[in-house]
Amino acid sequence: MDFHRLHHGDAPLLLPNAWDHASAVALAAEGFPAIGTTSLGVAASAGLPDGAAATRDRTLALALALGSEPFLLSVDAEGGFSDDPDEVGEFARELYAVGAAGINLEDGLGDTALHAAKIAAVRAAAPGLFINARTDTYWLGDGNGNGDDTDRDTRSRLDAYRQAGADGVFVPGLTDPDAVASLVRFLDVPLNILYSPTGPTVAHLGDLGVSRVSLGSLLYRRALGAALDAATGVRSGRAPSGRTPTYGEVSSFARTERGGH
Repeated sequence: MDFHRLHHGDAPLLLPNAWDHASAVALAAEGFPAIGTTSLGVAASAGLPDGAAATRDRTLALALALGSEPFLLSVDAEGGFSDDPDEVGEFARELYAVGAAGINLEDGLGDTALHAAKIAAVRAAAPGLFINARTDTYWLGDGNGNGDDTDRDTRSRLDAYRQAGADGVFVPGLTDPDAVASLVRFLDVPLNILYSPTGPTVAHLGDLGVSRVSLGSLLYRRALGAALDAATGVRSGRAPSGRTPTYGEVSSFARTERGGH
């Protein structure tokens, strides 16, 4: 199974994002061929801030725990945990060495040339790694509030990242169907969109030409919400509703010695 080919199927690759070993293995058991990680989930579960380059070691440790499992792994590496492209490239090499198939790198609306340099360093250090280059023009910028400027900035950044060696590009926060379709026509690499409960369905995004749909931190936040609902419900005298894996099912997710991909 090849991670690159999953971006060129008849339907978009739906990539659920895990935050620990159990969540990743549980999702894979539901038939998802590839699992991503969520930087928010990894950071929050350790009491650390997201997007602050504070979870490099924890992210690598999670990749080590998951890299030999029988599913493909894409790692959310924030901005690479460094502004030194060589250090970002070395981190990518370590990820690839432990079995990761992909890496997600976000620009945080920072300098385009620096992010392109990071992508080029990753491409040189880990040629087999699928590089998903994320721009935050819609996520952190003014988004649909100034559509023409945002669109031009998005396309300029993505073109630079593609030329630097990105295999695919990611535009979280973009949900307008017409804008998505227009961007697909502009690109010659797979487009990744962040799923939004208020945005297009996965099937609709596929019709628009989207190649990959990520769930980001949604599952982690939903899991926290379910835990809070269960705890407060029990306190109020209500039995928890929804799916609850058994103790044995969760125990079965423990790591075992398996072969590679």
